[in-house]
Amino acid sequence: MAWLKVDPMEQRVQFVLKAKQKIESMAALCRQFGISRKTGYKWRHRFGTHGLPGLRDRPRRPHHCPRQTSAVWVQRIVQLRSQYPHWGSKKLRVLLQRRTGPSPAVPARSTIWRIVRRQGLSQPAKRRRGRTVLVGVSLRKARRANAVWAVDFKGRFRTRDGRWCEPLTVSDVASRYVLAVQALLTQRVEPTQRAFAKLFARRGLPECIRCDNGGPFASTGAGGLSRLSAWWQQLGIQVQWITPGHPEQNAVHERMHRTLKQETTRPPAPTRQAQQRRFDQWRHQFNQVRPHEALRMHVPAQHYQRSPRRYPKRLPAVSYPTAYARRRVRSNGQIKWCGRKHFLGQALVGMSVGIKSVSVGRHEVYFGLVLLGELRDNGSRGVHAVITRPRANGATGSSPLGGRKEPTKKV
Repeated sequence: MAWLKVDPMEQRVQFVLKAKQKIESMAALCRQFGISRKTGYKWRHRFGTHGLPGLRDRPRRPHHCPRQTSAVWVQRIVQLRSQYPHWGSKKLRVLLQRRTGPSPAVPARSTIWRIVRRQGLSQPAKRRRGRTVLVGVSLRKARRANAVWAVDFKGRFRTRDGRWCEPLTVSDVASRYVLAVQALLTQRVEPTQRAFAKLFARRGLPECIRCDNGGPFASTGAGGLSRLSAWWQQLGIQVQWITPGHPEQNAVHERMHRTLKQETTRPPAPTRQAQQRRFDQWRHQFNQVRPHEALRMHVPAQHYQRSPRRYPKRLPAVSYPTAYARRRVRSNGQIKWCGRKHFLGQALVGMSVGIKSVSVGRHEVYFGLVLLGELRDNGSRGVHAVITRPRANGATGSSPLGGRKEPTKKV
């Protein structure tokens, strides 16, 4: 035998209909239905006032809550979230405090986020894979502004007119300040170098530039240098390449790319010029308005200042110790040593290299402090590389001060 199912609504209807007939007393009728006389009079009164709808359960929510967030704050939060749809509750609360002052009436982070979700202004986050932890990689610490700049191309896409756009991005790692987002047509060396020349003239020179191993920042030639990174080295900027296939070593810059993509390229602008205006507006907002958690909710502009190292009007010559022999790289990428021609690569055309004799028949070739490889009097007409790819800590071989070298390999 199945259990009897009792519907409270049906029971109330039966009760009020019998109470209306007045066949039995209210006390007997309440005992029959197992309720108190107070409850019985309540349902009879509601039925007489509102009819059948009055027998439904009413919400138990109080008519007034003294701790409820006021409609003014809800409106401010909704407007702010609509203006910055990718900001979380931390950043929204900081911006509310800036506009209204450090008042204790500013809602808490949890309250702000509940209001955002209640208003349908949030989307569930996609499930992300576990973070890869890399052990034993030494990268230069960015302890102050202009100590390390991170550079990269965000990844090309087409604007709505069908043309390609290659955003070149540059940021200061210590202050998180975005120095440039330049919408280029291509990743070739010439337009990239012109963009950096304008940036150096405006912001000064950094101590170090961190980049990946792709073009135009690196090559497979001697020392891993490209024409662009060789130019950086000639300006006295250390070049620091990350390990191939490990973008998490440049995590600060990659995280900035995620925000840039969310807020400027979905959807892309009609033209490349319009996309550049969108990039400029976003960069101002990122540097001047958006709070950053790594900076204790300050904006990057509060922690960045121009580099004291000025961009020279004339490219300085690379200096070498007096014991080094100097050779100029010819237009075909070769140098002449001991009556023989040796190929170094097109990246160093027109620049001077230093040659240090280390033993009989063996000579090390340097470009500044970068060890390009070894020349051997009894070897082939090439350069034997000491390190075939740049290291993650920025070193590309032994310095003129000495140090352990890796196994050699011919370039």
